[in-house]
Amino acid sequence: MLARLMGRFRVARRLAGCCALVVFAFCLIQGLQAHNSFSTTVTRALFAMVVTFVVGLIIGWVADRMLDENLKAEEAKLEKKQSEGVVDDR
Repeated sequence: MLARLMGRFRVARRLAGCCALVVFAFCLIQGLQAHNSFSTTVTRALFAMVVTFVVGLIIGWVADRMLDENLKAEEAKLEKKQSEGVVDDR
């Protein structure tokens, strides 16, 4: 059950991970350019990474739900056309 649930959110985790790593790198660069101490820079970058990961998970989950709804609607249209015997070649 857990493996199935985690596989379900694969796209959301990838999106969240990519966004979080980009934000982490950006915060590290900006902190070092501002001449902040190493511990301050890393702490703020880690905090930004965690927050961005959570936001990315939410956005990815919403995108996944939207995609599922659109796919179900298209499948229903296709089944309806097939049951009526209509062939749409476009």
